[in-house]
Amino acid sequence: MWVVYALLSALFAALTSILAKIGIEGVNSNLATAIRTVVVLLMAWSIVFVTGTHSQIGEIGRKSWLFLILSGFATGFSWLFYFKALQMGDASKVVPIDKFSVVISMVLAFVVLKEAATFKTILGGVFITIGTLVLIF
Repeated sequence: MWVVYALLSALFAALTSILAKIGIEGVNSNLATAIRTVVVLLMAWSIVFVTGTHSQIGEIGRKSWLFLILSGFATGFSWLFYFKALQMGDASKVVPIDKFSVVISMVLAFVVLKEAATFKTILGGVFITIGTLVLIF
């Protein structure tokens, strides 16, 4: 089932890029990011309250709070830089370079999370890297 969610994530990420590129025209990239963030915030909290999971907030430990907050900062910086790049460049070039985060995430998963680096994951990372380099140069 996780594959279905991952594919849906990819679909909506693709829609995000195209819709953002159209919507950001003539709008400051930081303002556009802030508007997008408010929509995501409202949507996420609506889902939390509709599903009743808001009652679990008190059960979240300090470590989880710390890393969720740090993840939020990372997301914020990612979105700010992404929207600036999208405003300045072609979506067909910005989006694949942004997705180089896949390779960076894989390396961090191997190093920080101690996940197994298989031949397939390394090969996939190499191909993504080559594709990114082709777009940059």
